[in-house]
Amino acid sequence: MSDPRAGTDGLGWVCRALFAGADVRVSVPAEPPAAGWRTVGRFAVVPDAARARFLLPVASARVTAASLLCFNALREPRTRALRWALGTAARTGAARALPALTVSIPSDVDSRDRYVVHHLADRLGAGELHAAVGVRPPDPHHKPTVQLFDPAGTPRGYAKIGWNGATRALVRAETAALAALPSGAGFPLVPRLRYAGEWRDRSIAVIEPLPADVRAVPRADDPYPTELLAVARNAGPATPPHRLRGTDFLIRLADTAGTALAGGCAPAGRAVRAAAALRDRYGEVALEFGHWHGDWVPWNLGTHHGRLVAWDWEHHAADVPVGFDLAHHGFQRALTLDGVPAAAATEAAAAALARYGPMLGLDAGAQRAVLDCYLLELWLRTWHIADAGAGWNTLLHPHLLDVLADRLAHP
Repeated sequence: MSDPRAGTDGLGWVCRALFAGADVRVSVPAEPPAAGWRTVGRFAVVPDAARARFLLPVASARVTAASLLCFNALREPRTRALRWALGTAARTGAARALPALTVSIPSDVDSRDRYVVHHLADRLGAGELHAAVGVRPPDPHHKPTVQLFDPAGTPRGYAKIGWNGATRALVRAETAALAALPSGAGFPLVPRLRYAGEWRDRSIAVIEPLPADVRAVPRADDPYPTELLAVARNAGPATPPHRLRGTDFLIRLADTAGTALAGGCAPAGRAVRAAAALRDRYGEVALEFGHWHGDWVPWNLGTHHGRLVAWDWEHHAADVPVGFDLAHHGFQRALTLDGVPAAAATEAAAAALARYGPMLGLDAGAQRAVLDCYLLELWLRTWHIADAGAGWNTLLHPHLLDVLADRLAHP
């Protein structure tokens, strides 16, 4: 028997995050539980323990297949094809021939206190539930992705589990955001919160499933400015613009940079100087302030019967310049999908603002102010995550500070 939690690979961190504690045993390959213990969870490891990408529930062929085929239309073509092939094979019960992982607990304890799937089934009042778990490379920024299915293979929720300081904060932030978001015409369709709580040093949120026939957005370069603006205005009317100088937003940027510097983050001195430069350069620029999704990117958006669907609201915030989501969409799409460095991603964000910014009421001067403020906001987010124990995102640090300094030094 081997306990995968001892490993440094993706399977290791996922199992440590989900099945922590000496009173929980995890084994690959599966074996009968020791005397005084009982098995509460069994998963197929795909394709094997050394290259694990999925932990699939093997309660029945129907549940295994559903865990691979649900929401497959959202995935990129190569992954979609792989999951379709695996899901088709799973319908025959083929998953039971794969390497197995078992989770066991002492026979005399309540499984709801030790096994997260049983805990969530109890909190959701859902009866029996089974979990499918994605396995990604180890990263302190990542949270386990847990899809919950009933015995009929119907999705019942999507669980996010914060397991360290950084990820616990993100789960709690999304919980608060989902509780406060509006709904109605013009606003994106938002999967709502089903459960939130703390369990065994974990922060957990369960989001309701996406619509069964949700589809990926047809154009990854379309930021959906109408819905983006509805988010920025929180489904309300436009608000009067304010000069950037003296706004609570700019004061917060400067204060946060100062906090980072006082806490021993030496690069934050550059952020403090950048905040002052933003005030001096753009202080008289009038901007509308509102909300932002915080991670408005193609992979967090879909369509359902002609309506935009938006999920992953863990970075949602208020009192930011309208246009932040537009800048983020252009920047992150270039950085992640095109694989360009931060400087080129900044140019892509500038191009997005030039194309769509007038629809948000942004002229050329406001577009540049929004982008430069966004770059500092994004660096401060990067610092927050690093300070919470997740380490620096090397795609963004120190490059964002370099790009921002260069932009602020030139007309």
